[in-house]
Amino acid sequence: MRILAATNNKNKIEEIRRVLEPLGINIVCPADLDIYIHVEETGATFADNAYLKAKAFFEQSGLPSLADDSGLCIDILEGRPGIHSSVYLGPNATYKQRFSALLGELKDVPPTRRTARFISAICCVVDEGMILRCEGECEGTIGFAPAGTSGFGYDPLFYIGEKSFAQLTAEEKDAISHRGKALRALAARLEASV
Repeated sequence: MRILAATNNKNKIEEIRRVLEPLGINIVCPADLDIYIHVEETGATFADNAYLKAKAFFEQSGLPSLADDSGLCIDILEGRPGIHSSVYLGPNATYKQRFSALLGELKDVPPTRRTARFISAICCVVDEGMILRCEGECEGTIGFAPAGTSGFGYDPLFYIGEKSFAQLTAEEKDAISHRGKALRALAARLEASV
């Protein structure tokens, strides 16, 4: 089965491919089809935004289209940055600036109260009559400083035990990550629907 990754984020495409291609799903990226669209993420939830993106890419390509909307939710910050993770501090802010701001907000927060989770909502518009939705979560904590050079986004701040996501290998991260869980759930639903 061929599925279009409904994103322009090369890091997400790489993760999607790593998880789904071994399961027999061929992932196509928008650039392969000369599709260059930006979808406004106006939804109130991760699931809403994933649907908006998957639907737009499906309508543009005619191919089954898979979108992920995900973010970091920090408990003591009432779930922030949440659905605004990718535009926290504005769309042009760097992740270094975002890390600095979040660590500043958490500077007096002890380790036991730095709980957080990554959430991923996946939507796959298979055709006009079939829309599949799956979610995945990964519980962790926010470190006192970013660490590691792997991964992307907030990975250097998000710790599982003693290591940040950015200190894990790709395989270690995929096995436990929010996106890995959601993608494997989607693969199972796709297999059941064929």
